Amino acid sequence: MATNITWHAGLTREERNKYNNQQGLTIWLTGLSASGKSTIATALEQHLLHNGVTAYRLDGDNVRFGLNKDLGFSAADRNENIRRIAEVSKLFADNSTVAITSFISPYIADRESARALHQNADPPIPFIEVHVDIPISVAEERDPKGLYKKARQGLIKDFTGISEGAPYEAPVDPEVKVETDKVSVEEAVKIIVDYLEEKGLLKLKTAA
Repeated sequence: MATNITWHAGLTREERNKYNNQQGLTIWLTGLSASGKSTIATALEQHLLHNGVTAYRLDGDNVRFGLNKDLGFSAADRNENIRRIAEVSKLFADNSTVAITSFISPYIADRESARALHQNADPPIPFIEVHVDIPISVAEERDPKGLYKKARQGLIKDFTGISEGAPYEAPVDPEVKVETDKVSVEEAVKIIVDYLEEKGLLKLKTAA
């Protein structure tokens, strides 16, 4: 990190929350490929926006077309991928936006680092880990992009949950868990929103 830089203070988060009439937070969706993370994240973003809540979705594939296009899928690149997204989601949340991230984010340590980044803010920024859970056998049956098949054939290296050395470390104690082989997308969104409302983190402003 450069040493010849200075942090320039501006509006406080409390002031931004007041002017925007909502507080920011990060909803971090993690799970295997084909678990339904992106589909749920898109539906959640749409639901929040339709109900007067400013939200923005950061998608694991989409950011690799721009911000993270220089990264591959090695362990080091996966670490950096998540570090960058944690920083970006924190910026959105600091600006009173509900940041919704949908990334495999396979390593517990990386997700805990993302959580710590939010918790160490002053004041802390809410960080909600959502485990989008699915048996790998079901994910393979879905395989909408054909990635599992290619990974099994050895055509894709470092494929999470399949390739040796690319494990998926499931959350131990996530705030929310949705089992997408048992619930619909709409039900998954409701589970997440109900949790946020119960904890006082979210207030829908218009009727659904």
